[in-house]
Amino acid sequence: MTAGSRRALIALCITEIVSYGVLYYAFPVLAEGIADDTGWSRTTVTAAFSAGNLLGAVAGVPVGRLLGRRGPRPVMTAGSILAVAALAGVAQAPSYGWFLAAWLVAGVAMAGVFYPPAFAALTGWYGPKRLPALTTLTLAAGFASTIFAPLTAGLATHLNWREVYLVLAAILAAITIPAHAWALRLPWRPDQHPAPGHIDPNPAPHRDGDRRVLGSRMFLLLAAAMTLSAFALYAVVVNLVPLLTGRGLSTTLAAWAIGLGGVGQVAGRLCYRPLATRLTVRGRTAAVIGAGGLATLLLGVLPGPAFALVGVAMLVGAIRGMFTLVEATIVADLWGAERFARLNGVFNAPLTGATALAPSIGAALAAAMGSYPLLFVALGAAGGLGAALAIAATAVPTSPVTGGAAVVGTVTAADTVASQLAGQ
Repeated sequence: MTAGSRRALIALCITEIVSYGVLYYAFPVLAEGIADDTGWSRTTVTAAFSAGNLLGAVAGVPVGRLLGRRGPRPVMTAGSILAVAALAGVAQAPSYGWFLAAWLVAGVAMAGVFYPPAFAALTGWYGPKRLPALTTLTLAAGFASTIFAPLTAGLATHLNWREVYLVLAAILAAITIPAHAWALRLPWRPDQHPAPGHIDPNPAPHRDGDRRVLGSRMFLLLAAAMTLSAFALYAVVVNLVPLLTGRGLSTTLAAWAIGLGGVGQVAGRLCYRPLATRLTVRGRTAAVIGAGGLATLLLGVLPGPAFALVGVAMLVGAIRGMFTLVEATIVADLWGAERFARLNGVFNAPLTGATALAPSIGAALAAAMGSYPLLFVALGAAGGLGAALAIAATAVPTSPVTGGAAVVGTVTAADTVASQLAGQ
């Protein structure tokens, strides 16, 4: 590890905490207050947030391609600047139309500052040593909700929601803009780390090879499985507060449950490397998705007491933490680090879209069902279906060169590297 790569990793750990904390985890705490102050329904308020996240999912594809060509520094610095401007717009929106437009701009900014560009940066710079770096990043970023959900709740006791967002925008500007501009200055050569065990006898036609991967059964089934799980896990985050307050917990305690879910994320990520040494890529993907479905189902059927509900929320957080590492590593493990920036934008687009739609669809489903517990039961079923799709995915990916030959070494060697790194 060079001094530059270490500096970049530290900076990304900090900026991911702040970016997720301000742009994502503050919203569930403030949503009810926004609805009460403006007269817009909670479903309508949440729909604007979801629309921004959905646009971020769409923007993630061209942003991934741009990052592959230009590198992380310009992309993530511009994303930070845009995010600050968008949050200022959210805070000062005079009407719902402006509120919606500001969240759409924020969504584009998210595509430049959230996990996908950070994962691409570390994958390109660390290559075969990416797993420890990605684990470190997600361990740190797991504290985003732990820090910013209670912080947002505390600010909201003294300030109105508009003032809270202005304070959070100032924090975002002061930390992420200089960190991205200063620390991400390493040379960008994402093709310097070929996949372990993968030999491409004709490296020139990358575009055709990428198309074959994108159309393969493995890619499509795993993308579908991960998308279902992402929808379920992130619908839990935004709809957890009304579930818990409906069972007698205060809003402050419900906000702390979200925050403690961040502690659970850190614990889950600490467990991921041992999991990676014992299971194949497909096996650990199915295990994490299935566990998420079961834990979400438990939240739906458990009536109390409060400490048990908070404990299960932490468990869901732990599984969400492992899920993030699956998301971070699966494309590089199966199709190579040199393809990561190009393929990951496409792989992550439906995941990010599901994450974006989860809050508003979850709120709408809860309203239609008349019950947040029933919503969580349905989300648990979605997680179970995702696990089934992951199990159905073939264990060997289609070769991006031939389009039909199995590249066994791509899977087995990637798992071997992960095992060796986990033992370091």
